[in-house]
Amino acid sequence: MNQYKKVVLAYSGGLDTSVILRWLQETYQCDVVTYTADLGQGAELDRARDKAQKMGVKEIFVDDIREEFVSDFVFPMFRCNTVYEGEYLLGTSIARPLISKRLVEVAEETSSDAVAHGATGKGNDQVRFELGINALGSNISVIAPWREWELTSREALLQFCEKHRISVDMKTEDNPSPYSMDSNLLHISYEGGVLEDPSSEPIESMWQWTKSIDSAPDSPTELEIEFKKGDPIAINGIPMKSHEILSELNHLGGKNGVGRIDIVENRYVGMKARGCYETPGGTILLKAHRAIESITLDREVMHLKDEIMPRYASLIYNGYWWSPERRALQALVDETQRPVNGTVKMKLLKGNVIVVGRESKTDSLYDNDMVTFEDDSGSYDQSDASGFIKLNALRLKLAAQRGRKF
Repeated sequence: MNQYKKVVLAYSGGLDTSVILRWLQETYQCDVVTYTADLGQGAELDRARDKAQKMGVKEIFVDDIREEFVSDFVFPMFRCNTVYEGEYLLGTSIARPLISKRLVEVAEETSSDAVAHGATGKGNDQVRFELGINALGSNISVIAPWREWELTSREALLQFCEKHRISVDMKTEDNPSPYSMDSNLLHISYEGGVLEDPSSEPIESMWQWTKSIDSAPDSPTELEIEFKKGDPIAINGIPMKSHEILSELNHLGGKNGVGRIDIVENRYVGMKARGCYETPGGTILLKAHRAIESITLDREVMHLKDEIMPRYASLIYNGYWWSPERRALQALVDETQRPVNGTVKMKLLKGNVIVVGRESKTDSLYDNDMVTFEDDSGSYDQSDASGFIKLNALRLKLAAQRGRKF
């Protein structure tokens, strides 16, 4: 199996991708290029570079794409108020199309024949990676070791490491977390282990970003988020880059116990899976964005967005970020965001995100003179409501006259 001369591997430096690296070298007798995306996961990056060097890799890419991730993927998704199955803010899903894009670009830059990933044959990520790679690099082959090799357990992977003298990080591999975890600037996820029993409560020590409600401060944290064309641009009057805004919201939300969820979701491959997620910044951002839209968007535009959101969320969850239908929906969503400008005031308290004010000096559709319970000085003629009600009740009245039961 030496049809590939060079393969780009999506590489984290962990147990799975370290085994895959050596397996590719042996199975395909090829050079391996490692690609590690910096999406805000921190110290793992240095470990990935060091391990790749020790395993003889000559071309090592460690890529800081935090700003692109948030500005070009996370924020466009949040313009649609995107939530999958009512709760999941798609933290893993939205990172995969960007990684796929960079894998294709690195493959082209290094004249590689194929790209490889460490996603298993049971999950969604294999679909997300490969749909993206096919959309962006149709001439590039994909290698999915978990669908090819005979290593079917963690013990088998460790035995492979021992046989091939692959270093195992004592902190992360010999004494592993009982969970499969994925982190980036938008979220951290936990699956597997004891969580595979959906009736078992996660232990408190599992959570890494958020304080428990019991230990969170007893007094609220106040903040103000400014939006321009649907995207946050400043916190408490301080302009920031996109990834800095999300990082700061993660900090503020985390210390106030905001953003934990425990769900059973429907995977694209057909099975149900239990996952726990921490998305403090995203939880705050979603609430704030809906608040500023409430005073700047036309009623029917808001309702239209709410109707298309589940479809948009499914496209991202299932890996169709690069599809023509997602692009078309994005164009519609982005058009709606032109007037979404202004500020939202909020309080964070023990897991709660509370909107306490919203204002748009340039694009508000809220008319206090018309809506007031006091004297509206003729802004609204209440007698107009009589004809409005009669016309809307006409079909109901006709049905009742004919004795139709509902």
